[in-house]
Amino acid sequence: MASSVTRRTFLQVPVAATVAGAPAIVSAQTRGDALRVAFIGTGNRGTADLQAMLKVAGAQVVAVCDLIPERAQNAASLVAAAGGSAKVFTDFRKMLDEMKEIDTVVVATPDWTHKDIDIAVLEMGKHLYAEKPLAVTPEDCRAVLREVKRTGKTFQVGFQLRHDPATNAAMKFIAGGGIGRVLMCHGIRHSGEGLPRNIPWYHDRTKSGDMLTDQGIHILDLFRGVIGGHPLRAYGVGGINLFKNEPPGRTSMDGYSVIYEYANGVYINFSHHYYDPPRFTGTWEKVFGSDGSVDLVKGTWQGREKRETIQLDIPDAKQDSTYMAMAHFVDCVRNGKQPTNNVDSAIESTLQALMGTKAIYEKRIVTWEEISAA
Repeated sequence: MASSVTRRTFLQVPVAATVAGAPAIVSAQTRGDALRVAFIGTGNRGTADLQAMLKVAGAQVVAVCDLIPERAQNAASLVAAAGGSAKVFTDFRKMLDEMKEIDTVVVATPDWTHKDIDIAVLEMGKHLYAEKPLAVTPEDCRAVLREVKRTGKTFQVGFQLRHDPATNAAMKFIAGGGIGRVLMCHGIRHSGEGLPRNIPWYHDRTKSGDMLTDQGIHILDLFRGVIGGHPLRAYGVGGINLFKNEPPGRTSMDGYSVIYEYANGVYINFSHHYYDPPRFTGTWEKVFGSDGSVDLVKGTWQGREKRETIQLDIPDAKQDSTYMAMAHFVDCVRNGKQPTNNVDSAIESTLQALMGTKAIYEKRIVTWEEISAA
């Protein structure tokens, strides 16, 4: 969404006043029906999701919504270019009220709006693909969890790296015992100047949840999935070391390092910053085990005492991760299956990110018990 958009203008009408008591209006699908999909938020991420969804068999994009009319019109043009037709809205409540034929919704709005919009969509009886993070506070995460459980709708969170073919093959190899017992995970996400300076909410930690919750969460989600369960405690250090007041009023960090401890001594070591020279380090995710190690990005592994790196078999190797995530979601809705990144998985990954952020801010060890307490 545009930098001029505020929480007040985005959520002009209280959600409860709009959807309270609304009946579940999604009709049952047969396998021959096209899933009718609507998009809320058609900025950078929403457009990427839309372009992927347009390639998924069995899905039909019928509506697009964005507060900025030009963005919504551009999204509708993409649908038309793919041979379809989508109605254009700037108010998602109006869209859901007028188009009761919508089966499922993709939400790709700013992080701080996720809880309110996700709950509104679920209350209207729609299946939902919700971009990460689940929310930017533990309380809001639990509110979304309750609504997903209450409605029973298919709910998938946009951790698309889970569906990257190489990463997916590597995670299955680890789960099958390919590297023995997992000992630790080491991740790096180093880049240049980082997130767009012309979108201030990215740099407002109350709206983005800060860079760990907005971006680093992708890698943490993979590592948590590899290890299984949730961390016991977290500690770390970070802050604004280079880009002070860039952009003006910045409150989000430009770099940090965090360590998560799991049961049985397993741990995650993760470093993330925005002042990396071009091609100096970049991004990598590696998992070390008792019998060998895996590169999640490349889909390769190496025995602990071997020099040879072995390429894993990677089904759908040339497919884009976002397309694979959308195809997985459509398949789950149409066939009543539980998504890989469902609400139970997503809340653990989001709370893990919030846990690490809290530890960095407060310069102390933060436990799972305190971050997950109801």
